[in-house]
Formats: sequence, structure tokens, C-alpha cells
Amino acid sequence: MAITLYHNPRCSKSRQALALLEERGADVTVRRYLDEPLSEDELRDLMSRLDADGEALVRTQEPEWQQVEEDNLQDQEQVIRAIVAHPKLLERPIADDGKRAVIGRPPEDVLALLHADD
Repeated sequence: MAITLYHNPRCSKSRQALALLEERGADVTVRRYLDEPLSEDELRDLMSRLDADGEALVRTQEPEWQQVEEDNLQDQEQVIRAIVAHPKLLERPIADDGKRAVIGRPPEDVLALLHADD
């Protein structure tokens, strides 16, 4: 099973999550979401696989979030619009196997995808 890791190489947690997956032999495709931002449809699909609400998906401490006029983190469409406008707002890392996605905070959480069929 291939896992897509939405990754920012400047983030230590993201680097740790990638290392954990690779150490366990996972087939990992890295998507550097700052270089290749997600579309609205991709974000909707990703959110549908996460066991989290919009607030968990947004880095609310980023200055870009303070500039967003929409501040309702419970409204999925507002969160999507904010992330499309400012990809830096996407929480990282996120591991996605196409059926389920998890936010790697802490990085060890991404390992849940390796045992998803247990």
C-alpha cells in the first residue's frame, strides 16, 4: 500500500514522520505541498479521510491565518479556501493511504496507516 506524505522538509516533525515510515519499509510518495499545493477538490478528499475537524488541519498560529477574514474553523469550505490561498496553513505532516489519512502530530501517529488492516 502506497502512502502519500504531505511534507515540508523544513519541518522537523515532517522529517521525523518520513523517517519513521521509511525505516519500516513503507512505500512513501512525498508531496511537497508548498511546491505543489493541493486543489480544493484534493483538500476535500483529504479531509474526508481524516479523523479530525477543520481546526486540526490548519496551522492557526501562522501569520497568514490572522489575515484570513473567515475564522470559522468548523466550516470545511472556509478552511479549504484558506489553505488554497495560503498553502503554508496546511498542518504537517499528513500521511494518506487513499482510504484513511492521519496528521503526524506526534510523528509516530503516521504509523497507524501501516496497521490499518490489523
